This record gives sequence, structure tokens and C-alpha cells, in this order.
Amino acid sequence: MAWHVYIAQAPTGRYYTGITEDPTQRIIDHNEGRGAKFSLDQGKLKLMYVSAPCEDKSSARLREMQIKGWTRVKKEKLIRREWK
Repeated sequence: MAWHVYIAQAPTGRYYTGITEDPTQRIIDHNEGRGAKFSLDQGKLKLMYVSAPCEDKSSARLREMQIKGWTRVKKEKLIRREWK
């Protein structure tokens, strides 16, 4: 399976960025308490963005780290597909 970078949003408005092979299932896992501590603290996550398939897990991880370093404004542009 291909790896994807995803961005989810908590009810508090904060964004969570991660990688997975199955973004939809990963959000379910987060929301059922099988994900990051972030989702336990911030509430149920809503999937906002899924990347195109990455070459491999390593590439997905590098892209995740890049996006995590971005400002909120830049992440929102990516979510709206105004930024790559």
C-alpha cells in the first residue's frame, strides 16, 4: 500500500499532521482512542487533507516533518489546494 500524509483538525481548531497507509481508518483509530495523545486531549478529529501517494514511508515521513514546520496559514493553503 502507498503512504500518505494527512492533516486532521480537532474541535479546538488545532491541526494534527501524520502519515498512514489508510487515512480514513487512521482518523477512526484516533477517534476511538487508538491514536496519538493529541486526539485524546483535543477531541474527535476531522480529516481535512490527504496527500497524493508518497514513494515510500520514508518520503511520507520527510513530507510530514516539512508540513509540521509550516505556519497555520500555509497549512490552510495546502488544505484548500492553494499550495503544494
